[in-house]
Amino acid sequence: MPDSLRRHTDYGQTPLTEEDVATDPIGQLVTWLEHAEVSGIDEPNAMVLSTIAPDGSPSSRTVLLRGVDERGLEFFTSYSSDKGKALLAHPEVSIVFPWYRLHRQVIVRGTAAMVDAAASDAYFGRRPRGAQIAAVASDQSRPIASREALEQKVLEVEQRLGDTAPVPRPEDWGGFVVCPTSIEFWQGRSSRLHDRLRFTRPDAASTWVLERLQP
Repeated sequence: MPDSLRRHTDYGQTPLTEEDVATDPIGQLVTWLEHAEVSGIDEPNAMVLSTIAPDGSPSSRTVLLRGVDERGLEFFTSYSSDKGKALLAHPEVSIVFPWYRLHRQVIVRGTAAMVDAAASDAYFGRRPRGAQIAAVASDQSRPIASREALEQKVLEVEQRLGDTAPVPRPEDWGGFVVCPTSIEFWQGRSSRLHDRLRFTRPDAASTWVLERLQP
């Protein structure tokens, strides 16, 4: 049996009080993101996105946060991928930022909506050329016979576009923004007496309400 299954890690005594957090949870999320970044966390903007597929089955995967503002949390993907289809069928999502080394998590629940084409074009244009070509070549989430077959598809796109022609954004590729209805800030503490502060609101026009949860 792996040692990690028996190990008990003490998360220390760093507190998280109601006075420690901003009144705006989006601003607090940005503050914690910045702290994770300067702390050397690998991919601090990586978040676990959980969705419900059209058939009702749950699924989770890691995606990268690419924008956060008063609208919510923005990320990009293929609309025809498994997660894209899930989001279009059931836009309710859960997101976790798992900053294990800091003994912190942020847990977000909300509703996802497609961003407009201009926003998707703008972000796609900022991506490295290799990532742009990969988005064109890959039918995300679909089976393929081999790695070699995938690399051949990429080569065909590269040959078609050449070295300098702009890479067009695929019509089925773009962004989602998650409008949060709850944002929980979780700070690990000793004896599993963690600090959990959750902001909730029924919709974007409402005022955030802060409450403490038992660990």
